[in-house]
Amino acid sequence: MSQSRCMGKVYKDYENAIKYYSEALELNSSNAIYYSNRSLAYLRTECYGYALADATKALEIDKNYIKGYYRRATSNMALGKFKAALKDYETVVRVRPNDKDARMKYQECNKIVKQKAFERAIASDEIKKSVVDSLDIENMTIEDDYDGPKLEDGKVTLTFMKEMMDWFKDQKKLHRKCAYQILVQVKDVLSKLPSLVEITLKEAEKITICGDTHGQYYDLLNIFKLNGLPSETNPYLFNGDFVDRGSFSLEVILTLFGFKLLYPDNFHLLRGNHETDNMNQMYGFEGEVKAKYTAQMFQLFSEVFQWLPLAQCINSKVLVMHGGLFSEDGVTLEDLRKIERNRQPPDSGPMCDLLWSDPQPQNGRSVSKRGVSCQFGPDVTERFLDQNKLDYIVRSHEVKAEGYEVTHSGKCITVFSAPNYCDQMGNKGAYIHLRGSDLKPEFHQFTAVVSILYSKSLYLLGLSSCVVSPIWLW
Repeated sequence: MSQSRCMGKVYKDYENAIKYYSEALELNSSNAIYYSNRSLAYLRTECYGYALADATKALEIDKNYIKGYYRRATSNMALGKFKAALKDYETVVRVRPNDKDARMKYQECNKIVKQKAFERAIASDEIKKSVVDSLDIENMTIEDDYDGPKLEDGKVTLTFMKEMMDWFKDQKKLHRKCAYQILVQVKDVLSKLPSLVEITLKEAEKITICGDTHGQYYDLLNIFKLNGLPSETNPYLFNGDFVDRGSFSLEVILTLFGFKLLYPDNFHLLRGNHETDNMNQMYGFEGEVKAKYTAQMFQLFSEVFQWLPLAQCINSKVLVMHGGLFSEDGVTLEDLRKIERNRQPPDSGPMCDLLWSDPQPQNGRSVSKRGVSCQFGPDVTERFLDQNKLDYIVRSHEVKAEGYEVTHSGKCITVFSAPNYCDQMGNKGAYIHLRGSDLKPEFHQFTAVVSILYSKSLYLLGLSSCVVSPIWLW
């Protein structure tokens, strides 16, 4: 597999691996190993739909190829198809009963299947009560030995935010009362927003658009160092996928929520596909919250995530969303305004597409490489922009080597703000400046931060920066 060196480590070039295995398959399309290895590369680049297809093809060629079952199970897990994954993990464990890794994956998948069955069994048509109704925040005691940041009269201030960021930088935990105060207040703020937020930049004003941050807290701090702290004169838009993958998702999301409370009209947050229960269960955020706080707090995060807006329109000319455009033509901005977003996203439709879809270079639409939503071509983008009188779209959702990418003749821009994603991809991060005068995107790149404290803590824990992931590979 093609590799490159970055920051003293070896990084695997999965994009080239996909290219070379595809060329090999053109020469020999009956090689199960080639399909299985390309499936691995697709898994690493989060193309779960393609990974599932390749693992399935490998098993069609050789039904006894055990890695094919393992990778098909991994693909189905990533797609939330737990029963299908469990069946393949059972096959792996039966053939390799002494494989501890395979047994661990089987047990974890089995646990999720049972949990889902239990949740369905106890579900009712009654309106589910909010976690907020069961909290008594006022009577939560802050212990005398806690010397960390506290809200001032229950309110977020700039002083509190600076103290909290330093507190998190030293890997200390915010008191649970403060965390609950932030969550309850930000839920109230977000619930009053429309699904499509519309803002106007004056000619001399600018906004900074950031893509995925995925729990990379030290890189978030670096963005603020490079570009300045959020303020009424330095507005930000963070375009989803704040959590999962990285080790410090809780610190990232509490920091972002704190700034939303401090500057509600100048600090904007959109929902990503990882602000959902299934993703949080599989990719680490649920486990992180339960480890640092409680299961009840995760349930409150889940409620808050459902109120995050789905798209933002700037000066009626630039539309920003996490994923991309739609599986069908004819979707209008008015359709986006009407989306009832307070729910887990459906498997299809505009809400799903906004969180999940991806651009492709060829015209038309095709099956999603992720196994959810679709891929859309430049003609789809052009028609959508023309119908809605827009100039271009900005989206995130995909790792890019340079931190950003401009496609579809400049009409579709991707920005990704988690450099060296998962401590292994070696990519740059980026953010975009948009000015009201011309709305011309200005790209700013940055590289990953290596914190001595951060690296030491991961070394002692035996972790990479992606502490939990279902992409278990042989």
